[in-house]
Amino acid sequence: MRTALRTAIATAVVAGVAITPALAAGAAFAADGPVAVKPAAATSVTATQAGTGEAAKAKAPTAKAPATTAPKTEAPKTEAPTTAPAAKVPAATTPATGIPKTEAPEADAAAGEGTGTYIRTMTLPNGAKAKIFKVGSLHFRAELYKQGQRVGTLDADGIAVAGNDDGTFLALFPNGDAHTWRGNHVPGARPGTYELANGSRVELVVQLGRKYLKAGGQVIAAVNGARQVTRYGNAVIVMEPDGGLAAYIPGSATQAAPRLLVTTGYVRTVKLANGAEAKIFKVADGHHRAELYQQGKRVGTLDADHWSVAANNNGAFFVLNSDGTSYDWVGNYLPGAKPGQYKLANGIRLELVKKDGRYGIQEIRLGVGTGVSYLKGDRQVFQFTGGGLVVLERDGGLAAYIPGAAKQSAPMPYTRDDACTIHTEVGIGAGTKAELTMSPNGPTATLRDIGSDKQVYTTLDRKHPSLPKSAGIIARIDNPFSATPTLYTKVEGGTAKGATHAFPKMLKGCTLNPVKGTSTPVTGTNGTHGNTGVTVNTGGQTSVVPRGGVAAGAELGTESPANSTALYATGAGAASLAAAGLGFMVLRRRAADSRA
Repeated sequence: MRTALRTAIATAVVAGVAITPALAAGAAFAADGPVAVKPAAATSVTATQAGTGEAAKAKAPTAKAPATTAPKTEAPKTEAPTTAPAAKVPAATTPATGIPKTEAPEADAAAGEGTGTYIRTMTLPNGAKAKIFKVGSLHFRAELYKQGQRVGTLDADGIAVAGNDDGTFLALFPNGDAHTWRGNHVPGARPGTYELANGSRVELVVQLGRKYLKAGGQVIAAVNGARQVTRYGNAVIVMEPDGGLAAYIPGSATQAAPRLLVTTGYVRTVKLANGAEAKIFKVADGHHRAELYQQGKRVGTLDADHWSVAANNNGAFFVLNSDGTSYDWVGNYLPGAKPGQYKLANGIRLELVKKDGRYGIQEIRLGVGTGVSYLKGDRQVFQFTGGGLVVLERDGGLAAYIPGAAKQSAPMPYTRDDACTIHTEVGIGAGTKAELTMSPNGPTATLRDIGSDKQVYTTLDRKHPSLPKSAGIIARIDNPFSATPTLYTKVEGGTAKGATHAFPKMLKGCTLNPVKGTSTPVTGTNGTHGNTGVTVNTGGQTSVVPRGGVAAGAELGTESPANSTALYATGAGAASLAAAGLGFMVLRRRAADSRA
């Protein structure tokens, strides 16, 4: 039981899940409910694998999303600014790091996950501690503790890794080098050239929805859903999934966050996936503007003044954030959606409601609504704490985009089968974990590498209940057509014993669907039939029975302060644009309360 618990905690941290003890330490995690995007990235206590120039071995997590077709996109093309006015240089700062405090080896210090030789304990700037173990050649592990409680693990197995606890960083390299600092961080950095505290320069670029860090014309890091850490010269650079950058110069008394070498005025031109262009300008801090062009003609303007705004050109979407970052995609669109519950490609569950002629959305977590945010104006951008952007249209239409994810799709109706599906993870040995899923359609088991989260074997289900002999290990689902299936695994040869893992039980009231070709459910249920407290679409009508305290219809303070809107057009005006089939509907949202 202790081993399973430790494995579950380590797995949760590697996957980026916040551990409860960290919350007690006051770290900032997620806001409640969907919020109109006011770009400012919050960080959490996570530990994720990352690539580095030190190792040719690359590990990146695979997005856990439904197998859907990725939207058609093109690599954004960037034009160099016509002018480059002198940038205001921020004052250099010295983070509270100094020389990391280390403690002598303790007699009772032992690896919390089995193998490894205790080396030392580091004290981080925020008071947390990292116990470092040598596991093997080019393999070191750090166990992270806060207020005496274990909150995560960094495992540098051939590649460098980094953790970020609300602005306190720890980078661990496969040779045992470790660096910790606080600050020197630019959250949600926008594309451009940055200067580090040692004078070197790196370039953050976006291509096909992915963020890359370049130096000297070469890619030195690329984000694919996980934090990356690399060295450039004597600088240690951490790159966050949202594009955030943090840098540390070991041994230097002067430290500073990467400085963007761009000031007000023209920033760049983005070639959109549908062939249109967006010329982006910086108006002021927290305020950017995009001029939209199609076939060489200006067709509209987006003004992101401390709030994100969006344009929809017949299903081709462009979102501009107030910090100048942007996203564009084609598709992932459900026009005129009916009230009910939906799921995004990354599994986020949301509810679309309609009250007094206005549409609104809220996120559903653990079966409970987080509060409805109602639409003002024709279009609004929302960001959900679990990741992903949603554009809500006046007619209830929903468009979704998951930044950095390979799998994309329009919001899909949340069904009974979705509500009855439950997941868990177990370690099976040899650095492998099994993701066990039980649904009305039976069990599935996906085997993944614990460090990278990459799938390493074929998914097991009713049609393919066991791995072939050529796999080198034994893994099979026993009793796959029952309500209580199990997974048997044996990853070591010889006389070593295998292990049996139970699949999670479905919620009360959930039953197995009939097997194809029969008219009766598979034998076995989970309790008596009863209300599961979920909302599903039933021919356009919605039935809601909340579980727990839900303030149904509550209007939270997450609406954009859009007290006025204006359609921007040139030439003959909006009517002629629509007649020409250009179809850009763009909004300028004035945030009066943000202009003191």
